Amino acid sequence: MSLKDKVCVVTGATRGIGRGIALQLGAQGATVYVTGRTLKAKDDAQFPGSLEQTCEEIESRGGKCIPVQCDHKIDDDVKKLFEKVAREQNNRLDVLVNNAFSAFSACVDNVKVPFWELPDNIYDELNQVGLRNHYLCSVLAARLMVPRKSGLIINISGHGGMTYTLNVPYGIGKEGCDRMAVDCARELREHNVAFVCLWPCVVKTEGSQAIFKDPKLSATMAVEAGVSEQILRDNYKYGESVEYVGMCVVQLANDTNIMKMSGKVHITSDLGDHYGFRDDDGHKPINIRRINCLLKFAPSWISWVSNFVPDFVKIPSWLMSFAGHKLN
Repeated sequence: MSLKDKVCVVTGATRGIGRGIALQLGAQGATVYVTGRTLKAKDDAQFPGSLEQTCEEIESRGGKCIPVQCDHKIDDDVKKLFEKVAREQNNRLDVLVNNAFSAFSACVDNVKVPFWELPDNIYDELNQVGLRNHYLCSVLAARLMVPRKSGLIINISGHGGMTYTLNVPYGIGKEGCDRMAVDCARELREHNVAFVCLWPCVVKTEGSQAIFKDPKLSATMAVEAGVSEQILRDNYKYGESVEYVGMCVVQLANDTNIMKMSGKVHITSDLGDHYGFRDDDGHKPINIRRINCLLKFAPSWISWVSNFVPDFVKIPSWLMSFAGHKLN
């Protein structure tokens, strides 16, 4: 595969999933604009990573990277980003990945806190960048893609849009990301521009690694998952690397039938099965639809059954949708 001559924007690419996506796109020859607030690495940062570091790694793989320092809470910063892309690439943009998210600490510090007891600013803290900014970026990207009758927009979301997860504002944000992809795709279809939403499952980001280094955080997340801390730790090894999500984006960007995928939510591990690839170490990451994965989180007296359940045995997507069913 090759994405040579393709122009891509990945928001929030200093670390985590955004960095993994940018690396994979760059490795396939794309010109990748990466955004984030941190241009240069800081020794005292909570998590490592910077735009310069991401670019260095992309270029070491033979890709082309253009760092753009951008605070996605500031509309003018976002508008300048797309003006820069339009000016430098002759109004061309092939792929936008809406990944920026600035509220990791706000999430893990407020797991299952009743919404009326949350800080007054928590909704904006979680959703100004993770939802509102996704919409603004999508608007500005569509203005470049629609005239060319070509393009792909991707929202990075999660199963919090299907069922209660972490806290109320978090779920609202993820549901909004999913709905955005479905509804925007409807209006973009006649212009041959695709819009999809991706649900990674357990991802080995710097943030999740920090959780397992902190006994208090790991215990809190085990309670949220409804399993013992040991089971959570044991199954973390079946998670996906940050570049696995990038592999999904590369496959979608190369798919000549991408419009068939448009307007839908795709679990990343399902895309691995669909396109026929695995994670960088050869394993299949956790999939919340796959029965053997769900059994791995069960108590030991039944979890052994997972070894005998084939990977293709999954909960049907239509049945999973009932978890978020809202009608009487």
